[in-house]
Amino acid sequence: MQDTVHSLVWLSIGFALVNVAHSLEAQNNFRYLAQTPLSTAPTFDNEDTPWGLTTYANIPYLPCLSKRDSLKYDIAVLGAPFDTATTGRPGARFGPGAIRSGSSRIYADAAWSLYTGENVFKSNVKIVDCGDVPMTRLDNTVALKQLETGHDIINARSPVSRDLSPVPRIINLGGDHTTTLSALRAAYKKWGKLSVIHFDAHIDTWNPKVLGGDVSDYGAVNHGTFLHIAHEEGLITNSSIHAGIRAPLAHPVKDMKNDRRCGFDFVTSRDLDRFGISGIIERLKSRVGDAKIYISVDIDVLDPAFAPATGTAEPGGWTSRELLTILDGLVGLKVVGADVVEVAPAYDGAGETTGVAAAEVVHSLLYLMVKTPVAGE
Repeated sequence: MQDTVHSLVWLSIGFALVNVAHSLEAQNNFRYLAQTPLSTAPTFDNEDTPWGLTTYANIPYLPCLSKRDSLKYDIAVLGAPFDTATTGRPGARFGPGAIRSGSSRIYADAAWSLYTGENVFKSNVKIVDCGDVPMTRLDNTVALKQLETGHDIINARSPVSRDLSPVPRIINLGGDHTTTLSALRAAYKKWGKLSVIHFDAHIDTWNPKVLGGDVSDYGAVNHGTFLHIAHEEGLITNSSIHAGIRAPLAHPVKDMKNDRRCGFDFVTSRDLDRFGISGIIERLKSRVGDAKIYISVDIDVLDPAFAPATGTAEPGGWTSRELLTILDGLVGLKVVGADVVEVAPAYDGAGETTGVAAAEVVHSLLYLMVKTPVAGE
């Protein structure tokens, strides 16, 4: 018994000595690391790395809305934190931040696409994040005018390369879908009438007399009527098209008649089962032809399984893979502007499913702009 006790004592002492030795070794190692000079420069270069300010895909931030005329870039990512013209769940004012957060895994040195064979951030195109436009939450009319002014300021700049476009092109991060109206108003001043490819579960061409206008003229401008208003203001052509439509209608005959009057054809979400992805791509391309294009992506075009965080989710939508493949297939179109809207992160899960999907949609839109130059009038 006594021998056993002695053995246990000596064993405990042995373990203690080993732990002390390991502790001293660790301290010496940390002391060595602390005293070893860094092989890198004493200042950090955050450009093209996933640290620093939260910008889209870690691209450089520029104060694009300042008065400095020396700022030049080719494509601007611009946030529109606005959601007070929704008819469903609010929260899209936080969409720009959610999309930027969802893009945090993307950075220039690791953005080469297996599908397109391109790294848009390593092209000769300067892409910057301009931050968000200051938009009041107290008056929709004023807020939309503020956003239009933000677009006007960017549209007045000279790009780095006029071979790509005579003015910088903008990808708008919404925000509810009403923000597209401000973007179209500003784009019209530079490009004239545009054909719209509208990815959405809903048609968004409702007559304001039916949706909102029965309440007030103020309420008539909302995320379900903005395309009707854009048509009435002469901003868009009669060769536009919806993609992924599936939401029920209140007045099917009147609603669809008005939709055609606003210049839209459409493909439903289930048309993908009939025609396949290549058929959808061909349908969209043939509809808009050689016109200058504005692409608007409401994230609810995706099935709620892939984008739950949105104000008016509709079951039966496309997968994120299907949408991204369709977008990549639109290469060659003259895209002068684009947006991704209706991301409401309060309804997202811990994995940021919607934000990550929306960020990748922006990536595909950048690819379309980088690959195809657009000449001025």
